[in-house]
Amino acid sequence: MPPRGMPPRPPRPRPVDPPTEVIPRVEDDYDDEYYDDDYYDDEEEKPAPPPDSVAHKTVRGIGEALITLGLVVLLFVVYEVYVTDLLSAEKQEDATAALDSEWSSNVVTPPPADPNRQSKLNLIEGKAFAKMYIPVFGNDWKFSVVEGTTDKHLEIGPGHYKDTAQPGEAGNFSIAGHRVGKGAPFNDLDLLESCNAIVVQTQTQWFVYRVLPMRNEVAGWAANPKAKEPACAGVAPLSTTLGDAYAKTVGQEIVAPSQGEVIAPIPHQVNATVPPEKQARLLTLTTCHPRFSDKQRLIVHAIETKSYPVADNFVPPEMTEG
Repeated sequence: MPPRGMPPRPPRPRPVDPPTEVIPRVEDDYDDEYYDDDYYDDEEEKPAPPPDSVAHKTVRGIGEALITLGLVVLLFVVYEVYVTDLLSAEKQEDATAALDSEWSSNVVTPPPADPNRQSKLNLIEGKAFAKMYIPVFGNDWKFSVVEGTTDKHLEIGPGHYKDTAQPGEAGNFSIAGHRVGKGAPFNDLDLLESCNAIVVQTQTQWFVYRVLPMRNEVAGWAANPKAKEPACAGVAPLSTTLGDAYAKTVGQEIVAPSQGEVIAPIPHQVNATVPPEKQARLLTLTTCHPRFSDKQRLIVHAIETKSYPVADNFVPPEMTEG
């Protein structure tokens, strides 16, 4: 209430509410059929693809066959290169252990003093009778050599061609070995150079062979500074020391698989009638060429230059040439 003497306060005007706005209803432009469940079910069902044509089926079949073939080839390569190496390593270890046991238990007669007479080894097919070392390939390159060159024999390690000379004998002591898989003892045979040492050990003797001059070294060997190196002592083209019968015998050659004359007592001279005392003491190594193929044969010829009797704690100095 206002104080006395004051005129009354006029009443406060009440705010006028705005008129209520009516929003008109928006009618859908779509017909009810678009909201029908059957409509969406029909939209989700895609038409079936057309049947494969004969050409499409053929191409797909060839593609699947090639993939399968590729996997088979890959598995075969893995088996040949790696699995067979492991299997052959076990067989090589067993052969070496048997050879060591035989050597340690047998009492043998020392080799004859006459270097022209060698003690004959009792070679039994499939059994190891010697050890071979190639120092230039490293200290871990060593294999026991077995008698025989069948697939079964070569799975064990390098194999001696039956009916060829024995270690240290006049003639041609010949050995075969795999280049890929099954231990691959001759994988790097193509890396050997003239005068490289190949050492063979029997129960009583060490034999040192050295690779002969290569074909491109024969003509100028006498003037070649390499010929004066200590490692090349006793190494020369055989045609200059033993005559024309050995004209084709060089350090390395590639031949066809049918050319078995490379392991003849005088290589490439199957019908030669040279007496043993006039024959060189050769070592011949053979393997497949090129790698992963048996189309040709890689041949390495070496000549014996030294021999030593086996003795306790003695190792030929040539073994350190690696």
